[in-house]
Amino acid sequence: MAAAASAVDREADRLTELDSAIGDADHGANLRRGFAAVTAALEKEPPATPGAVLLTAGRQLISTVGGASGPLYGTLLRRTGKALGEAERVSRAALGEALTAGVAAVAQLGGAQPGDKTMLDALVPAADALATSFAAAREAAEAGALATVPMRARKGRASYLGERSVGHQDPGATSSALLLAALAEVAG
Repeated sequence: MAAAASAVDREADRLTELDSAIGDADHGANLRRGFAAVTAALEKEPPATPGAVLLTAGRQLISTVGGASGPLYGTLLRRTGKALGEAERVSRAALGEALTAGVAAVAQLGGAQPGDKTMLDALVPAADALATSFAAAREAAEAGALATVPMRARKGRASYLGERSVGHQDPGATSSALLLAALAEVAG
């Protein structure tokens, strides 16, 4: 989570710039605030298991991040954490299964699917690629985020723009790719 918070802080202005073209121009600032709260909460009371870390992080994001990002990222982390359970150590395979459950919860909450120009365009291929390696998951998420550029948004605020959403990278897919890159960096 510390690596994710650092990545979000470093890239917040770029995320906000992406969001200014097709959203509310607050994605980076909102995530920066949310991940700062996550870091503070984890430092105050360090959870004992990876699942508990994700549950705590998800709760913090839901309570501190405005718009759709808080509930969506909060759901992703909480459902992934719940799927991990109380295990003290988690294999890459178990994390992949848990992440797949988290991604499914996000899809259900947002009513989106891959190809709708959302965070799912990065998360779904990353969850699938995690079976291969952390690096493959990072690469799949980055490719998925880039693939949103020619798409027409079908969900979220960007969908109101219709054809004008084409040609812009989705900020949610981009921030999802940042989180997967942080995971790959830490997992090595």
